[in-house]
Amino acid sequence: MEHLTENCLSLILSFTSPRDTCRASGVSTEFRSASDSDELWNTFLPPDINQILRRSISTLTYTSKKQLYFLLCDSAILLDDGNVSFWIDKRNGKKCLMVAARQLAIVPWWWSWLYDSNSRFSEEVAVLEKGRCLDIRGKMKIGMLSPHTTYETYLVFKIYEDASGLDSANTSIRFVNEREEVPDDEANTVYPDPRTFAHNIEQRNGELSRRRKDEWMEIKTGEFETGTRDDDDEVETRFMSTDTNILKTGLIVQGIEFRPKQPMAVV
Repeated sequence: MEHLTENCLSLILSFTSPRDTCRASGVSTEFRSASDSDELWNTFLPPDINQILRRSISTLTYTSKKQLYFLLCDSAILLDDGNVSFWIDKRNGKKCLMVAARQLAIVPWWWSWLYDSNSRFSEEVAVLEKGRCLDIRGKMKIGMLSPHTTYETYLVFKIYEDASGLDSANTSIRFVNEREEVPDDEANTVYPDPRTFAHNIEQRNGELSRRRKDEWMEIKTGEFETGTRDDDDEVETRFMSTDTNILKTGLIVQGIEFRPKQPMAVV
């Protein structure tokens, strides 16, 4: 191995993963030098990273592509008008995004906008005051995501203590250019309010909400493959409860996340 050039070692490492590359840096001085090269870490970053950084509303300071990689893993940046949050998956450099509540399609007269210091979008969130029809839609262009990747979508939310009518909801996902709407009988049932499913979870079949490290909650709303679709193709995920007999209140929405599906844990 001592006869291999740094460029050759970097090329070899580019066929591994960021995690394996960091481990390899401890093998020898040559590997350490190769594992820090900008050429190598460029292969782990999204190919359009320079265009993405130009859309950031803040300036990132970094001295190497390796440092940039881990900056984007550890802290999201806001793009364009500040209503889209971007970061990368530490395992593989795949793109992750959250669309702010302001960019979602919601019925406006049932919602208000409040300050929340834990929101990444100018500390603003949407709050469902009272309504009998709950319908939230979020779209993303395929070109904003990583190709050949399985993505999952999540509603990121909180629930007030006095919230009601949020026992269950339906979710769906579609490619906008392929289907006008997803029929009700193809929608998935989810249970966003943990207080209601805690007592009879064995009777439920569907996605349950879970608490995140950032103190918000999330619930899965869909799954899809980017494949080799056109960059301008759009995917839409929907979270809805159209039972007008039930009054709904107390839902706080930060946004909808699009992120690569995590591999199954090995038992």
